[in-house]
Amino acid sequence: MRWALLLLVMSALWVTAPPAASAQAAERVALIGVPGLHWNDLDPAVTPNLWRMAADSGVGSISVKAVGTVTCPYDAWLTVSAGRRAAVGGTCGLPPEPVPAGEGAVVPGFDTLRRYGEAVHAGTLGSALHDKGLCTAAIGRGAALALADRTGRVDLYADAPARLADWARCPVIAADVDELIQPYLVDGRLPRQPEQLGADRRRQAVRAADAEVGEILARLPQGTQVLLAGVGDHGSVPHLRVAMWRAEEARGALLGSGSTRREDIVILPDIAPTVLTALGVPIPEQVVGVPWTSGRAAGLEEAVAQLRRSDLTGTTVRGLTGIFFSCFAVLQVGFYLVTFLLLSRGRRGRGVAAAGLGLASIPAATYLVNLLPWNHAGQPVTALVAGVLGCAALILLAALAGPWRRHPLGPPAVVAGVTGAVLLADLLTGTTMQFNSLMGYTAVVGGRYHGLANIPFALLATAVLMVTAVAADGLVRAGRRRAAVALVAALGVAAMLLAGWPGVGSDFGGVIAFVPGIAVTALLVAGRRVSVVKLGLFCVLGGVTVSALAILDYVGGSQTHLGRFVGQVLDGTFWPLIERKLGAMLRTMLSPNLMPIVVAGLAFLVFAVLRPAKVSAGAVPEAFARAPMLRAGLIGTLVSGVVGMLVNDSGTAVLSMAVALAVPLVLYTGITSADAAAPGRGGGRSPSSAPVAVPDAARAGGASAPPA
Repeated sequence: MRWALLLLVMSALWVTAPPAASAQAAERVALIGVPGLHWNDLDPAVTPNLWRMAADSGVGSISVKAVGTVTCPYDAWLTVSAGRRAAVGGTCGLPPEPVPAGEGAVVPGFDTLRRYGEAVHAGTLGSALHDKGLCTAAIGRGAALALADRTGRVDLYADAPARLADWARCPVIAADVDELIQPYLVDGRLPRQPEQLGADRRRQAVRAADAEVGEILARLPQGTQVLLAGVGDHGSVPHLRVAMWRAEEARGALLGSGSTRREDIVILPDIAPTVLTALGVPIPEQVVGVPWTSGRAAGLEEAVAQLRRSDLTGTTVRGLTGIFFSCFAVLQVGFYLVTFLLLSRGRRGRGVAAAGLGLASIPAATYLVNLLPWNHAGQPVTALVAGVLGCAALILLAALAGPWRRHPLGPPAVVAGVTGAVLLADLLTGTTMQFNSLMGYTAVVGGRYHGLANIPFALLATAVLMVTAVAADGLVRAGRRRAAVALVAALGVAAMLLAGWPGVGSDFGGVIAFVPGIAVTALLVAGRRVSVVKLGLFCVLGGVTVSALAILDYVGGSQTHLGRFVGQVLDGTFWPLIERKLGAMLRTMLSPNLMPIVVAGLAFLVFAVLRPAKVSAGAVPEAFARAPMLRAGLIGTLVSGVVGMLVNDSGTAVLSMAVALAVPLVLYTGITSADAAAPGRGGGRSPSSAPVAVPDAARAGGASAPPA
């Protein structure tokens, strides 16, 4: 156990190690924003200036996620200004045209803008520069918004590169190159469904943007560090955009940051701290981004191919997710319907039980498929679907073909064990399997870039609680109840710490939900009563635990979103985040892809317990009689699922995945136990499936335990 804890701490320290700061402050830094610029736009012939800069720079992708699904240029530049995700709300469009004020300009309505909840920190970058006495020069409306201080002022302003008289006067220069946005505008705004440009028009816009970038690069004083980013989207589908950093320490390397913990992806809020760090200016506390870092060396052709494939992978997964969950919901509901029809008519149920295990194998398969190069295929969607089905078939084969197949608990334990092992291994190796997976997350969406997402949390909690319940059942039968309780607690707490540890799982809501699930399972295994008061105290304990982890992250220097949330609480700006997450949770409550799984699974389970003869031919009660501790694991799982549904922004997705994994495992145990015991089917129970003498209290999970 001590070695396991040491490994956990070392893993956390390795993952959360802070990025190295720039060795020497730059004399001048320039930021060039090209909203909408995609790595597919770059070509040595079409974009010679951008291609030459890429060859002389570190390169990566930038996730431009701000607040909405897609990020308008206005919100993108506002996010750069604030150093954290920001949005102005209202119609999507370009930033306002600055009002000239002497040699500089003022962004109109800046005071009003800063009173809006999502933009309260606008002006952070410009004010940090002005506080150090540094002059700011902006070219174009987006650049003025990015460098404006809290009064909305920039020192020098020009609406075009040729009109900026003195390029050497200010150590900070920003330029807005909006040629890729202009063709999509309608009356100065970006419509929700913009016109799709043909290849020729897009190429013309890219050439114009490249020419302006070339003009800016030519006018910059020698030795200027240059950041170039494709800030913002221009359509209804989000993409990863171009990021370049022309600096000595970054040349020829991939660009990443501590925000994403990915070697080739940065985010919009990272731009402000990168500029400040390059100039040797302290980063204000309200900034949540972190400076870009250079990582693995890569040739330009290799790097560009990787970055293009990264966007293709993310957009493929995003585009398929809705269809996938719809099909998964249909299969789940169909499974319960077919199971009811067959078992209520006294039909043999082994086939449907195996089908349930197959469905329960699909979630783990969505992660394992990322060990295969499906995104290199000519038809990535086909390859992804085939890979998921193939991995699920292998998990099912392993469950049904091994020597454990003769025991009713064997195949369910294998499926749950594989699911838990896959997710735990993923947490300890940088979450490469959850990233860009159908039941995980993508940088294109930008909700999370590393750690344990909500759906994987539900699957991990379910797998851990069900596997420990199966193991506890054997210990209780052997008269070792204390050892069974200790096993549930130890394995549950270890998994919970991995789920919530900053830089490993970094899951806030998951810890709150995991703690009561572990506690309820352990109490039921111990034969104790679970009251509403105790359940409430367990939820409070979960909140205290995750708060301690968040504070530890906050004071540790290199923060994940846990520590950044503590900072938002301290400065009073956490309400917009809470409102967004609450709104997201409520929207999922009636999700047509998720709610049917919850309704069908729980309805089948409840009626199978209340009306076992009519609904499941006694299969579910038989499962609890065969393995009394399985009931404890199921109740603990449902507790974690319900609490997780209420405290996570994914809402119903958490409970639906807990049901989708747990109920088929219980059903398989009951069907195979009842099938072996039925007359004419093997002459009674086999030795492996016969229950041993277990006290009635243990069968019920405790003499005074509440019903399931």
